[in-house]
Amino acid sequence: MAIKDLVESSIDENTVTIFSKSWCPYCKASKTLFEREFPDVPTKILELDEMEEGSEIQAYLAQKTGQRTVPNIFVNQQHIGGNDATQAAFKNGQLKTLIAV
Repeated sequence: MAIKDLVESSIDENTVTIFSKSWCPYCKASKTLFEREFPDVPTKILELDEMEEGSEIQAYLAQKTGQRTVPNIFVNQQHIGGNDATQAAFKNGQLKTLIAV
């Protein structure tokens, strides 16, 4: 239950939550996008490869979202998806709209 609580509270308490791995180039691209385009938006980044319970968190996220890969991104409690979906949402303006909610 602690894993679920950690994931859910991270999503609920932050405008942007990124479940990431420190070595992942797709994660880096997503983190860079948020840092560059939305520097004042509260963003929580959890580096799963640096956390003892990282694999359990990733397993819970797969169950919750159907997505097994990172980055796994939430904006205002809404699951966006991975890097490709996030970059597309930025390009079409949806990401800005979701952050403004």
